[in-house]
Amino acid sequence: MNRRDFLNTMTFAVSLSPLLVQSAFSKTDTLLLKQIPSSGDIIPAIGMGTWISFNVGGSKRLRDARTEVLKTFFEMGGKMVDSSPMYGSAEEVMGYCLKKLGYPKSLFSATKIWTSSKSNGKEQILDSENLWGVKPFDLFQIHNLLSWEEHLETLLEKKRKGEVKYIGITTSHGSRHEELEKIMRIQEIDFVQFTYNVLDREVESRLLPLAKEKGIAVIINRPFQGGDLFDYFEKYPLPKWKNEYDIKTWAQFFLKFVISHPAVTCAIPATSKIEHMKENMTSMYGKIPDERGRAKMIQYIESL
Repeated sequence: MNRRDFLNTMTFAVSLSPLLVQSAFSKTDTLLLKQIPSSGDIIPAIGMGTWISFNVGGSKRLRDARTEVLKTFFEMGGKMVDSSPMYGSAEEVMGYCLKKLGYPKSLFSATKIWTSSKSNGKEQILDSENLWGVKPFDLFQIHNLLSWEEHLETLLEKKRKGEVKYIGITTSHGSRHEELEKIMRIQEIDFVQFTYNVLDREVESRLLPLAKEKGIAVIINRPFQGGDLFDYFEKYPLPKWKNEYDIKTWAQFFLKFVISHPAVTCAIPATSKIEHMKENMTSMYGKIPDERGRAKMIQYIESL
């Protein structure tokens, strides 16, 4: 079954109920939830990114279309939505969408500071709160380690005051792992965010084990390698053993690989299409690969 055929067969079921989506994969399993180590709170293993996908400016047509994408996300059990001032109009568009949806109570709001100035960082926090219409945020992160020492002071103070629940630091594209590792070892942070997918597995050797050891939640960006994984592999058939893990499409293969890692808390694929959102979210349902299954997935990818 290819991506398009799968989406066509799932559209009606998803429009009715997430429970029907669940039944399409397993009669017993529910959606995969992960624990945030610093608090014990749980969140679904698939969240939503907004890079590029929600940077649509002032177009009401495009904003309304993104609202429907976000609505689908929440209807299928989603919570974490991640953004950044770096993403153009994404935060403003997110505020528009959330307002139209009545600010769903399940929202786990996550954004970032992205500036070299400590004072500008404080202003960005206020801007994000105003743009989203959300206060306090669940999670504030320092984007790509930019001036992280200064911004961490700000975020630690906000956390002490109860003005944000969690704080974290991000990187992407496999960059600055050594510096992030040093921060994880000595700083009081709740979350880290970095790139991980079936091809980009460098973090398996140090960062993921360290996060598990230190009790730091892990958000995974670029689980599809910016869409490149589909270009590389969608022309090939899925493995013959795919049904062992309720895998029906390559998107599920890629996402189940990521979220099945014991140290991963949440993956945040971005999309602007309802049908792709449905497909992403169904990856949380059904059987999840164990260590043996993950090894088989890697072996299959390397054979192609």
